[in-house]
Amino acid sequence: MEITLATRQAQGRAIVDVAGEVDVHTAPELDAIISALIAEGNSRVIVDLSGVEFLDSTGLGVLVKALKRVRETDGSLDVVASADRITKVFRITGLDAVIGIHATLDDALAG
Repeated sequence: MEITLATRQAQGRAIVDVAGEVDVHTAPELDAIISALIAEGNSRVIVDLSGVEFLDSTGLGVLVKALKRVRETDGSLDVVASADRITKVFRITGLDAVIGIHATLDDALAG
């Protein structure tokens, strides 16, 4: 179970590129990266899950925590995901109603 994480800035947003599996073993790494970005003052965050093969409830919990933190500063959290196996998790849990889900990074940056 591996995860690859990278961060960058684009159009005033912090972007976290994620590849691999986000589960109970790897979610703490994702949480640490997102938390550090928010602590540095990044209130507009995009998490790009287009390279993610698996996302479980622990990973969703990280994203919900991040959403709460950015909202405290009137920020936003958007997710890039086009694979049905990933977007389905957001639909089933209803999180697609509170987290912006975009098919591409360009869509997320335009939103």
